[in-house]
Amino acid sequence: MRVIEVNNKAQAQEFIKLPVRLYKNNPKWIRPLDKDIDAVFDSKKNKTFRNGECIRWILEDDNGQIVGRVAAFINKKTVSKDNDQPTGGMGFFECINDKIAAFLLFDTCKEWLIKNDMEAMDGPINFGERDKWWGLLVDGFEIEPNYNCNYNPPFYQELFEAYGFKDYFKQFTFGRKVRDPFSSKLMEKGEKILSQKDSGYSFRHLELNKLDKYTEDFRIVYNKAWARHKGVSQMSSLQAKAIMKQMKPIIDEKIVWYGYYNDEPIAFYINLPEVNQIFKHVNGKLDLIGKLKFVYHKWRKTCKKMLGLVFGIVPEHQGKGVEGALVLATAQMVQKDYQRYDDLEMNWIGDFNPKMIRVVEQVGGDIVKTHITYRKLFDENQEFKRCPIQ
Repeated sequence: MRVIEVNNKAQAQEFIKLPVRLYKNNPKWIRPLDKDIDAVFDSKKNKTFRNGECIRWILEDDNGQIVGRVAAFINKKTVSKDNDQPTGGMGFFECINDKIAAFLLFDTCKEWLIKNDMEAMDGPINFGERDKWWGLLVDGFEIEPNYNCNYNPPFYQELFEAYGFKDYFKQFTFGRKVRDPFSSKLMEKGEKILSQKDSGYSFRHLELNKLDKYTEDFRIVYNKAWARHKGVSQMSSLQAKAIMKQMKPIIDEKIVWYGYYNDEPIAFYINLPEVNQIFKHVNGKLDLIGKLKFVYHKWRKTCKKMLGLVFGIVPEHQGKGVEGALVLATAQMVQKDYQRYDDLEMNWIGDFNPKMIRVVEQVGGDIVKTHITYRKLFDENQEFKRCPIQ
């Protein structure tokens, strides 16, 4: 077997095509969009290249067949963040069920990272933000993957752990049936606020014809709820507009909800249609035919799953029942007035964030998928530490 660095279009195409062959008999796998994978490795499209570098390889067996692939990368913004040692990353791993082949790919990443002064590697992760391609699926193989989420066969876990990767943190995806009842505790707190006409609180869904207003409300709540945390910077108006512009083609205004106190924005609960339920019909290609299929399935409303993207409340209104009231206002719409969706899955939550896990558990969800972000220390005598609790 030989490892080949990807440095031309033909090799990049082999990198894309390998999982299509590996998963051809798996009905739950949904092929990622080719353009999304290519964009990760395009310095013109991936801003992480401004502060990092990456490399990718394909693995060829003795018969000239491509049997594996992997990428390694360094993000200078994160190599030392909360780490006792400089830590790089590896990801986009795909391989036949062969320990020799897998270890050869892992070794290739390790050697490149050591040459670049790294002392550990996390994986499988993305060369970019955590909202894409992060973690190895270890439970929930019977459920189709959400957009830009990793899906892999069960034997990958054995390969990672046999090589010496250890559990750095677990990632939980919670799910529930949309019309299942909520916990009595959540109902009680939420109904208390909703029943008080003079409480000052009000809740409403986004209106696309007023998108600029709701974009600014989103920015205000985000900055108050998250920017106070270590390492999280304030969101600018331009950044907020860019996020909304990206989401606009798939936004369903009736499942994006905001909370207000005396007409000042204090909370949001953003859900989106889970677009992989549409993209599974385009076979990775968003060309003219793929776009027509996308428009058709969006028009037919074939997507029956919601993705809970983000939930936020400004600190001064936390613990007052606003969480419950916001969820119940949304529930009135999706359970009674607008019964378009059957299932809800929440964006993954790390086990380092027990506060958010408790909030989601109150909504009544169960863990339906588990991913693990692994870490491999190159010096095995060094003490291994899990991700710190937030």
